[in-house]
Amino acid sequence: MRALAALAMLGFFVTVAEGAAFAPEHALQQITSPELGDLRSIAGWLRDHGKEGFVGADVADAMGIPRLESEDVLVARQRGYRSADVLRIAQVSADDKRDFILFMVQQPDDQVYFYLSTVREGLKKAFVSIPSRNLVMPLDRMEAEAHFRQEVRYWGDRIEAE
Repeated sequence: MRALAALAMLGFFVTVAEGAAFAPEHALQQITSPELGDLRSIAGWLRDHGKEGFVGADVADAMGIPRLESEDVLVARQRGYRSADVLRIAQVSADDKRDFILFMVQQPDDQVYFYLSTVREGLKKAFVSIPSRNLVMPLDRMEAEAHFRQEVRYWGDRIEAE
């Protein structure tokens, strides 16, 4: 439930982040080919084994995921796992016309990280939400790329384990 609240907060506090957000097409380095392959595998696995879910319009708007104005939610395929005190959720668009993979990592220290990527381009945006402080901030490029690679490895390992 806290994860859903964090997702909702991301949309609510997007105006805080927009002022400081980096331009993802220029600030993030291109992801290497092996990682793009991992993203393809993760997206395919989520489409085949994910559960029905959704991305709210506020989150889609905050992350820059295109949607029609009439769409209150974007249908997604998702999986989530809790290990120790960390909750991880990965979502992929259920609509073949959209290309996004959204990773969310909720830490026990009241920080929730969001990573938006595409299979073709890799990491596009990264934010951290701190619900207790009503704060959403973009991650700097180096931190975003390092944490994103950790998430890609986590989900790649998770797929291999199943």
